[in-house]
Amino acid sequence: MERTNDSTLTEFVLVGLSAHPKLQTVFFVLVLLMYQMILLGNGVLISVIIFDSHLHTPMYFFLCNLSFLDICYTSSSVPLILDNFLTVRKRVSFSGCMVQMFLSFAMGATECVLLGMMALDRYVAICYPLRYPVIMTKNTYVPMAAGSWVIGLVDSVVQTSLTMQLPFCANNVINHFVCEILAILKLACADISINVISMAGSNLIVLVIPLLVISISYIFIVTTILRIPSTEGKCKAFSTCSAHLTVVIIFYGTIFFMYAKPKPKSSVGADNQDIIEALISLFYGVMTPMLNPLIYSLRNKDVKAAVKNMLGRRNADGI
Repeated sequence: MERTNDSTLTEFVLVGLSAHPKLQTVFFVLVLLMYQMILLGNGVLISVIIFDSHLHTPMYFFLCNLSFLDICYTSSSVPLILDNFLTVRKRVSFSGCMVQMFLSFAMGATECVLLGMMALDRYVAICYPLRYPVIMTKNTYVPMAAGSWVIGLVDSVVQTSLTMQLPFCANNVINHFVCEILAILKLACADISINVISMAGSNLIVLVIPLLVISISYIFIVTTILRIPSTEGKCKAFSTCSAHLTVVIIFYGTIFFMYAKPKPKSSVGADNQDIIEALISLFYGVMTPMLNPLIYSLRNKDVKAAVKNMLGRRNADGI
């Protein structure tokens, strides 16, 4: 372990799957392909929303923010993950680790809040369709999206600042692919009760409250849809929010599965669980952003039509 003269930690070692070299090669190829799909899928979705005037609505404005978030989130961690797969024990500087942790935490927290804002948008669209254009004006949905970014960034500043103040005087080996905040807190050789309390407050603000907003919104949405007399009307209404609901289930389902598992008591079980948690975190960090544009494009006729129009214009320009 590298130290300066005053015993201040200068670097961390990311273990990842170093004990499983064959798996590292397989995961390198898989993650690289998935990252390319993330950049392509979300990039196309952002371009379509920007250049197609028919998609200049609150729902697609939020979707554009979500796609941009997914690109930023994966770009803050995937390059480090790929580098980790190519080296036996990846060394990362303390400052570099904190920067990566800040960006990943900020993007993840912002996405939680943004999904709650998107649920409110669907609630107004389904429950108050006639008043929707009056309620969800540009002066409403732009501050909602901006507020999501501010909350995520401020939350990450607080958590990263508290983590940077901790002393790391013994072990510098992180059983993870990236600098994940919970994995780093395990290495601190001081009382982390303040960090735990702060993380609990963070979870309340960016996880529990948005989830409550989503749950309550969909209770009212489902109630309203069931009151629609025609089957066609019900299907049409549900189709406008089915993509968002699918993304929410995948996003929050992975988070709760990752943090709600019982902790093993034996050291061998703990080591195995660290690997499992890292793999689940990898799924959460790569698979979800890859699926988002597919879910929204496959389930949305407007997006599919806009993609076809954009491709048609490009082909015409080429001819």
